[in-house]
Amino acid sequence: MSPLWSWGLLRSELGVTFRRWRTLALLAVLAGVPVLIGVAVKVETGDGSTGSGGQGGGPAFFAQITHNGLFLVFAALAATLPVFLPMAVGVVAGDAVAGEAGAGTLRYLLIAPAGRARLLLVKYVGTLAFCLVATLVVAASALATGALLFPVGEVMTISGVPIGLGEGLLRVVAIALAAAASLIGFAALCLFVSTLTHSGIAAMAASVGLLITVQILDTIPQLHAIHPYLFPHYWLSFADLLREPVFWDDLAKNLGLQGAYAAVFGAAAWARFTTRDITT
Repeated sequence: MSPLWSWGLLRSELGVTFRRWRTLALLAVLAGVPVLIGVAVKVETGDGSTGSGGQGGGPAFFAQITHNGLFLVFAALAATLPVFLPMAVGVVAGDAVAGEAGAGTLRYLLIAPAGRARLLLVKYVGTLAFCLVATLVVAASALATGALLFPVGEVMTISGVPIGLGEGLLRVVAIALAAAASLIGFAALCLFVSTLTHSGIAAMAASVGLLITVQILDTIPQLHAIHPYLFPHYWLSFADLLREPVFWDDLAKNLGLQGAYAAVFGAAAWARFTTRDITT
């Protein structure tokens, strides 16, 4: 099969995904979250004080936003990664196969000489592209809002070592990429769920339900033995990129865990999809 034809299939998938009003609405909502956070912090700390930003149980990033707008990027990703970003991914990935089957277009895609395995791979790559774009949308919105509402300059790391603005911006990019990579395993899980049903809505609901269930399990102390094996356990490890020097242990564990989930549920999705009877 010609690689150019495969690229054409991927380009078509990306076009369909990012032209949907649902996808654009999800990205708009994600872009609005940093704006809401920035405005809320600005209103609460209109006198320039730090307010109560560091007194809650949330990330320490919130207490630093008034001093440096770059911290709005870190705070926005910390706020969206546990729930909003994966829910958006669950909607897109859950509908990738099930939505096509329910609409009756999957049969026509399979008539073309693409092969089921190649089509499934394209669906997964398209989902990963959405993960990256959605994360970058949050980061870009937060960066613009932070620069507009707060001063931007030298970054004080978690370790108490200051770094320059240029290096701080590089850390912003690295953190956004790390956050996007955290969704690799969940995207594969959602795609597997999407191969189990002909209903896009059912696949989306199941994906979001699994997310909420696993998030709850990860907060129960009595289940600490299984926490390191749950896909969201290391999601906030991107905070270690704000240390000087950077702590790589949890970041490496997160990437390894996401890779394992991608391999297991990618294989399960392939096994299911390549033997599935497409009747609609």
